[in-house]
Amino acid sequence: MRKQSTTRNATERKALEAVKRLQIARPRDLDSLGIQRETLRPLLKRGALIRVSRGLYTVPDVEASGHRSLAEVAKIVPSGIVCLLSALRYHGLTTQAPSEVWLAIDIHGWKPRNTPFPVRIVYSSGPALTEGIETHKIDGVSVRIYSAAKTVADCFKYRNKIGPEVAVEALKDYLKRHRRGADALWRFAKICRVSNVMRPYLEAAG
Repeated sequence: MRKQSTTRNATERKALEAVKRLQIARPRDLDSLGIQRETLRPLLKRGALIRVSRGLYTVPDVEASGHRSLAEVAKIVPSGIVCLLSALRYHGLTTQAPSEVWLAIDIHGWKPRNTPFPVRIVYSSGPALTEGIETHKIDGVSVRIYSAAKTVADCFKYRNKIGPEVAVEALKDYLKRHRRGADALWRFAKICRVSNVMRPYLEAAG
């Protein structure tokens, strides 16, 4: 009996250490360590773990960044790419704090469910989906986010969704921060097929 208790305690410690290391974990993250999902129940009951949302766990004393929502959503939807207002926020190109996490997914993809934060989906395909993706580490999670230049081009492409004034302001802020970034903007303007829309603003800035 004592041996079983010792083994159980050791397994729980192993699970707790793994979640601390990952910062945000799903049960499948622990499968490779031989930790069964049932191990998490007593840890949750004792308050050693916190359930962020369905199938997503963390420890109560972990220090979270200001972009924690992106990390938690990326854990649930790893194929998604943070875009538009959420990407603008991450790159410091807007003062807005969107109430939803904006994600781009393949046009044939399924809309995610049971996300820890509300998600706004934008469907895309081809180079407009796959180009300009950067991977950033946020709270221990690899999060795919469109680059600042790609995000600005996307804002013009989806200006009817977010408002043309947001797109124009993002472009101005981008050029202030990246004085040699016009070439990247032109490249993504062509990929997103908004060259003619962005041209007057880029020429005026140049």
